[in-house]
Amino acid sequence: MSSIKDRQRAAARARLEKEMAERATAARKRRQRQAIIGSALAVVVIAGVAVWIVAALGDDDKKSTSAAAPPPGTVACTWIPEDGSTGSKVKDVGTPALNAPNMGRSTLTMDTNLGAITAAVDMSKAPCTAEAFTYLSSKKFWDNTKCHRLTTAGIKVLQCGDPTATGKGWRQSDGSGGPSFRYAEENLPTNAKPAYPKGTLAMAKTSEPSTTGSQFFIVYEDTDLPPDYTVVGTITKGLDIVESVAKAGSDNANGQGDGHPKKEITIKTLTMAKG
Repeated sequence: MSSIKDRQRAAARARLEKEMAERATAARKRRQRQAIIGSALAVVVIAGVAVWIVAALGDDDKKSTSAAAPPPGTVACTWIPEDGSTGSKVKDVGTPALNAPNMGRSTLTMDTNLGAITAAVDMSKAPCTAEAFTYLSSKKFWDNTKCHRLTTAGIKVLQCGDPTATGKGWRQSDGSGGPSFRYAEENLPTNAKPAYPKGTLAMAKTSEPSTTGSQFFIVYEDTDLPPDYTVVGTITKGLDIVESVAKAGSDNANGQGDGHPKKEITIKTLTMAKG
């Protein structure tokens, strides 16, 4: 009897073990399927997130690029604040627009006590300088200022544009006056000989880069300076006025052939007009 019972128990145990093994196998297969599905879903989610990030970054790049890119027909200009800490005498007039036209021409006109002097300005060559002139002239920055320096030895230029060179005490001007901003040089005559021929209108600066401001000089005889000074344009009328000032000589205040012009020349107004 016990033998029969033992066989029955063994059979029951075998069936149970078989059922448990089958269940374990089914559970393992179910977990495997779930893991595969979960992995696939994770890949899909990760891929979706990656696509979103790339798209978002792309949109941000587009927005950043479009925000930074100047409008067609203009270039971006960098105006560096000038607070007088370098020793310059600053006349605060704000700063020009960030973008400057780089197409077309302008006519610069100086109405002086000796007559009109005009210059042609090509905005495609010196757009930021032309923009600075347009802005400062709109602020009447140069009105009633005197050309404070004349050189007649080696360098043949008449220098103007210092806002402190006004009134009876203008001869005490040290030529350090300027606006509340400065900017980089452009349109440098690197391969020209001479670098600054007669009739050139160019910008004065210090020996340091990006120190162009409001002062400029008119070349009345060919001058071979280092090509470090922005060429703004060319005198089209009134160069004979500058020549007459040069002929009268300087007071040699800065050394022989370098000083204030003996024949005073005052810029009553300076304007910029398109075309």
